Amino acid sequence: QVQLVESGGGLVPSGGSLKLSCAASGRTFNTDLLGWFRQAPGKEREFVARILWGGNTAYADSVKGRFTISRDNVKNMVYLQMKSLKDEDTAVYYCNLQSSRGNYWGHGTQVTVSS
Repeated sequence: QVQLVESGGGLVPSGGSLKLSCAASGRTFNTDLLGWFRQAPGKEREFVARILWGGNTAYADSVKGRFTISRDNVKNMVYLQMKSLKDEDTAVYYCNLQSSRGNYWGHGTQVTVSS
């Protein structure tokens, strides 16, 4: 079993920065794909960013150049550094782990950007 626990969400002014963290525990491996998704009120959950074990990254067009995903394979952590935040970044952010064993989600952390 895999557990994912997000932290770091909160209220931030438009243009501000925030860093999210996700701690993975349980049956995890460095080769697992780690990522972030988000879900705004009334909208479907959408992809934000992902990182492979070797460090290869991918981003949604809406966050490219503003968000940076990183991982620490020793600590089993994945991070999302968010800069130049906009109102439309307001959402619940979910940590995601994908592997041959399954697709796992955290409970989410709320990010609210206020103008």
